[in-house]
Amino acid sequence: MVFFPFCGFVYLCCLDRIIRGNQREKDRERAQARSGGKAKKNDDGLTPEQRRERDAKALQEKAAKKAAKDAAGGTNAGSKSTKK
Repeated sequence: MVFFPFCGFVYLCCLDRIIRGNQREKDRERAQARSGGKAKKNDDGLTPEQRRERDAKALQEKAAKKAAKDAAGGTNAGSKSTKK
């Protein structure tokens, strides 16, 4: 009795594989062709410590700009409106 549902499951799995075929591989090739064959790399010539320092400095500058804007009375300085 268990044999028939199992056969149906196997048939559906095989049918899905047959229908889908190599679509995934084709999609990967198409995506690579669109990107020009360039792989995304994080090679900026910096060590991890230098990268952390650079990012920390950028974050501090961003926070300083935001603080200056808030102090100058920027529009909706970080406040959220609550409607009831």
